[in-house]
Amino acid sequence: MNRFARLATRLLAVPLGLVWLEPAAEAAGAVPECWPAGAAPDPAVLVCCRWVAEDGRPRFLSHAGGGDGPPFAFGGVPLIGGSGELLGVLAVADRDLRAWSEDDVRDLSDLAAACSAQMRMRSRSETVRQAREAAEDAAHAAAGEATRVHELLNRSELLLRASEDLAGTSGLEDVRRQVGDLVGGDLGPARIDLVLVRQGMLHHVPSPVDGGFAAPGGAGVAGTAGVAGTAGVTGTEAFPLGSDWPVARAVRENRMIVVHAPPESGGADAAAGRPLATPAFDALDHGTAVCLPLRGTHDTLGALVLGWDAPYGIGVDERAVLTTLAGYTAQAVERALHLDERVTVARQLQRAMLTELPDVPGLELSALYRPAGQHDMVGGDWYDAYPLPVAPGADAAGGLALTVGDITGHDMRAASLMGQVRSMLRQADHDHPGDGPDQVLGALERACRRLHLPASGTALHAHLTATGAGHWLLRWSNAGHPAPLLAAADGTVESLTEHDVLLHHALEPGPRTCAGRSLAPGSTLLLYTDGLVEEPGGDIEDNVGRLAHRLATAPPDVPLDVLLRSLLDAVAPRDARDDAVLFAVRVCAP
Repeated sequence: MNRFARLATRLLAVPLGLVWLEPAAEAAGAVPECWPAGAAPDPAVLVCCRWVAEDGRPRFLSHAGGGDGPPFAFGGVPLIGGSGELLGVLAVADRDLRAWSEDDVRDLSDLAAACSAQMRMRSRSETVRQAREAAEDAAHAAAGEATRVHELLNRSELLLRASEDLAGTSGLEDVRRQVGDLVGGDLGPARIDLVLVRQGMLHHVPSPVDGGFAAPGGAGVAGTAGVAGTAGVTGTEAFPLGSDWPVARAVRENRMIVVHAPPESGGADAAAGRPLATPAFDALDHGTAVCLPLRGTHDTLGALVLGWDAPYGIGVDERAVLTTLAGYTAQAVERALHLDERVTVARQLQRAMLTELPDVPGLELSALYRPAGQHDMVGGDWYDAYPLPVAPGADAAGGLALTVGDITGHDMRAASLMGQVRSMLRQADHDHPGDGPDQVLGALERACRRLHLPASGTALHAHLTATGAGHWLLRWSNAGHPAPLLAAADGTVESLTEHDVLLHHALEPGPRTCAGRSLAPGSTLLLYTDGLVEEPGGDIEDNVGRLAHRLATAPPDVPLDVLLRSLLDAVAPRDARDDAVLFAVRVCAP
C-alpha cells in the first residue's frame, strides 16, 4: 500500500498520498499506509475519503476546507474488490489550492485500478494460506495421503511466493526473471515463453539467458526483432494474433490451451510440421505445452507459455495453480507496462529538450547526457548552447551562450520544469541583448516569481565572445552549481569557484555577480552536473580532484566526445542514482 501512496505523490506532484481502507479490506490482510511514511493526514482529508467511500465515485476538490482549518486540494478514487465491494480509497492531498487536470484524474484512476488489483491478490493469498493449513491438517490425519499433501504444500508455497514476489516487480525483465525462478523448481518446465500483444501481433519477451526466456537449466530463445514503443519487449520474429498457433488461440479465446505432441512428431505439431505452442519452442522434444492467457484490467495482455520435453499431465490441481500463477503474472505485467510507458514518455520528453549543439567557427563543442541507472527516475539536468543576440551598436559577430543546470527532483515534474526554465532563460538572453549572464539569470528569477513557477535548483550561465587572435572572453554567473574546470593548453587546470546562491522560488531575487576569464587557443572549458561527482558515502571534493587530474592529463588532440566518455567512465559512480551532464568547449588553434 505504501508503494501506491508514494507513486501517487510522485505522479501528481503532491506532498501527501494515502490508502484509506474499509474494515473489509483490513480483514483481507491489507494495511493502510500514508506517504511520507509516518505522516498524519489532516482529519479533513479523512472526511473527504469517507465522502468518496459513501458515494462510490471519484472526487477531485480544489477548494476543500472544513471549520476554521485552511483550504486544501483533495483527490480520491475508490478501491474496488473482485465482487464490486468497496475496499477503500486511494487519495492525494495538497496544502495549496490547485486545479486538477484530466491527466491527474486519469493517473490517479490508473493507480487506483492497480492498487485494487493488489488488494485482490492479497485476498487470494489469504485463501491460499487457508488451503495450505487445511493440507497440513490432512497430512496428520491421513498418512497415506502424504505424497499428495506434499504436492499441495509445494503448490501452496509456490502461489504464496508468486503473490509476494510478483507484487514487488517493477519492469518486464524483473517479471520474467521472477516467473522463471518461481516455476523452475516446482513445475520443472524445460521452456518458458512470455508473449505480449502489440498492434495485432504477438511478440516474445526474451530473458538475459542466451537472449531468450528460459527456465533454469533450459536453453534460451534467441531474440532479434524489437517492438517500437514498448519498453523491454523484444525477441524472435513477431507473429499475427490471428494465426492458428496455440498461443494465439489462447489469447484470442481467453482460455487455457494444452498441447501434447505425439511421440513420432519429434516435438512438433504433426499436422502442421512445426514447434509446439509458439515459434520459440522449436527445440522442445516429445513434450507438452500449456498456454495461459494473461488477463489485464481491460484486455488480454498476452500469454505465459510453459513447455516440457516429456509428456506432462495437467490435472485439476495443476490447472488451478497455473491459472492463479497467470493471474499474478498478468497483474505484474500490466503494472510493468504502465510504469515503463510513463518513464519512457518522461525520458523522451527530457531528451527532446536537450540541445543540438551549434557550429561555431573557432570553437569545438561536445555534450554527453547519462540518465539515472534506476528505471523509475528521470531528472532535471540539462545543457544548452545558442548564439547570443547582437546588442545595438555592437559588433555583428555576436557571441555564444552556454548553460548547464539541474532542476531539483527525479520525476516528470522535474523534467517539465527544466524545459520551462531552459526556454525562459533563452528568452531572457534575447530580451536583454548586451546584458551579462548575471543580469540574464536575474531576469529569469524575476519571471519565475511573477509567474509562480516553483523552479528550484542550480545553474551556470555563461557568455563567450571572440576578442581576436583566436582568444575568447568567458563571462559567467554561477547560481550554486558545481564549479566548472578550465584546462589551459599547457595542462594546468583551474577550478572557477566564483558562485552565488542557488535558484529557489522562495528566495527574493537579488543581484548576482559575474566573473570572467580570457580563453587562449587550446583551452578547454568543462561544465558538469553533480550526478558526475556525487555518490553515497563518497567525497565530492575527491571526485572533483580526480576529474581535474583526468582533464589535465588528457592528450591535447583527443576529440571532445572521446574525452567526455573517458571522464564519465573514470569518475562517475557505477551505481548511477542521478542523471549527469558533461559539456565541454575547446578553443581551436587559429
